[in-house]
Amino acid sequence: MTNRPEIAVFGGSFDPPHLGHILLAQYALAIANVTQVIVAPTFAHAFGKSLTAFDHRMAMAKLAFADLPRVRIDPIERQLGGTSRTFRLIEQLALRHPGNGLRLLIGADILVEAEKWERFADAKRLAPLIVTGRAGFTHPDLDKDAPCLPEVSSSEIRSALARGHSVSTRLPARVVSYIGKHGLYRVEPGS
Repeated sequence: MTNRPEIAVFGGSFDPPHLGHILLAQYALAIANVTQVIVAPTFAHAFGKSLTAFDHRMAMAKLAFADLPRVRIDPIERQLGGTSRTFRLIEQLALRHPGNGLRLLIGADILVEAEKWERFADAKRLAPLIVTGRAGFTHPDLDKDAPCLPEVSSSEIRSALARGHSVSTRLPARVVSYIGKHGLYRVEPGS
C-alpha cells in the first residue's frame, strides 16, 4: 500500500450491470478507503465471449452507478482498442493517474479464474486486490471476514430477460428501463 490517494479499478463486461456490481463499488468506497472507483467496461472480451454493444454497456453502467458520485464510468477500453486485458488497463490508468495508487476491485467469483488472465501477478503488483465474497464461491485467498455479495450474475439476468422474466430485483430500475427501451437481451423468434 502507498500513502497516495487510491483509486479502485473495476473492470468487467457489465452486460448488464447489476446489484452485485453496485454493492462491490459501494464496498470499496466505504471500506477500502479509496477516493474513487473507475468502472471500465470491457471492449472485447479476452476469453472471446460475445458482448452487447459497448455503447449500450457504457450507458447502462452510467445509469447503474449514477447514485454513487465517486464512481466514474471510463471508456478507456474503447480508447485502448482490441482485446481487453486487465494488466494493460491498470498500466494505462497508472500513467493517467500518476499521483494515485491503484487497487483492483474483484469478486471472489473472478478470483477463481484470475490465474487464467494474462500477467495477473503483475496486475496484482501494480494494483493490490480488493476482494469481496460472493454467494456460491470460495477461494483460499479470500479473507474469511470479507462480506458476501448476493448470488446474482449478468449471464443469469440475460437468460431471464430472454425468457421474458422479470429482473427488477437484480437490476437498478433505470437499467431495466434502458433494456426495455432498446430491446436488449431478447431472443428473436426462430433463434
